[in-house]
Amino acid sequence: MQQVPCKFACFLRVTKEKRVTFQQLHFFKRMYVIEHNKALCQRAKLKPESTTPPYFEGQHSVPEKTVSHSVRSVSPLLPPLSEKPTVNESEAPTPMAILNNTEKTVESMSQEEKQWKEMKLQLDTLPGVLARLSKIKLTALVVSTASAGFAMAPVPFDLTCFLLASLGTGLSSCAANAINQFFEVPFDSNMNRTKNRPLVRGQISPLLAVSFAISCAVPGIALLTLGVNPLTGALGALNIALYTCCYTPLKRISIVNTWVGAVVGAIPPVMGWTAATGSLDAGALLLGGILYSWQFPHFNALSWGLREDYSRGGYCMMSVTHPAMCRRVALRHCLALIGLSSLAPIFDVTTWTFPIISLPINLYISYLGFRFYRDADRSSSRKLFFCSLWHLPLLLLLMLTCKKSWYEKEDKKEPIH
Repeated sequence: MQQVPCKFACFLRVTKEKRVTFQQLHFFKRMYVIEHNKALCQRAKLKPESTTPPYFEGQHSVPEKTVSHSVRSVSPLLPPLSEKPTVNESEAPTPMAILNNTEKTVESMSQEEKQWKEMKLQLDTLPGVLARLSKIKLTALVVSTASAGFAMAPVPFDLTCFLLASLGTGLSSCAANAINQFFEVPFDSNMNRTKNRPLVRGQISPLLAVSFAISCAVPGIALLTLGVNPLTGALGALNIALYTCCYTPLKRISIVNTWVGAVVGAIPPVMGWTAATGSLDAGALLLGGILYSWQFPHFNALSWGLREDYSRGGYCMMSVTHPAMCRRVALRHCLALIGLSSLAPIFDVTTWTFPIISLPINLYISYLGFRFYRDADRSSSRKLFFCSLWHLPLLLLLMLTCKKSWYEKEDKKEPIH
């Protein structure tokens, strides 16, 4: 009897470490009772005799009967242990033997859970899964900025070239985003913002994700190279390489990833310009500079509210490691948007009306950038982020309305010739 508490404590420790369920404990209890008593019964407990009331003194009380109900044996949840038809007390399994069998059973179950399982792909949900794999909203923003660069070019509008350039740019963006998610699966699983991505949840296999990326990258670069011009195709291939091979690994190494990511976001409008003109002009660099500066208040304000997530995922962001620099850089590039807008008429891209009518929205985002720099709280960062969402489309629309037409530039060139 002295060994019973020790064995019971050992049993509790094993069940705690191996996470034995209540069903398993119930099964072992039933097996132990069956092997010792040959039956598992419940007996009704007799009621205590009570004093007979005075008005029942003349009557004889009916004797109470003992009722026993036998419980049928239930098929075990786990693979049954080796049962013998007749077991003596000396051959009965000891508690330590039961513990050893429990350990083996739990270990076999854990090994089965860790094994690879076949993934079933549902075709009806495949379009939505691929849309989230390619970050369809980000891809739409990339295509819109490339379209703005094409429309701002001082050449006649070519619809066929525009469609080919937009399609090639969109396919290239889908490929880059899919490869980015493929590399970041173990890190996205630790972040609340990215834990529901298709690869993290297992909605699509890594092989299918890589195949989708290749099937987007190859025709995308081919369309830009053969259907538009080689310069635009080279820029598209460079953008995919920068995003997947430089920006993605740098996110866990250095805060330089923010500047590299800004370069990646600045290339699409340059691609649109080169698709229309076939050359890199000052206007293309100006559009790229505007997109480059716009991304710092946009992303820094977004990352400020996600500092815990980025820290949990192991990403090296300015908002996590250099919070003061994060706010300072956002304000600096808000002010840079005012100067870049003033350079548009100097580079003969727009009229002098554009710096004037774009000044109010540039001053407003600069004011919100200053509030973010001064207050350093979630409220100011959220206001700056939502302002950046409508600031860029409105700025590009104002730039397009103030664009200098191509025939005006042709008229200026004629006297020179």
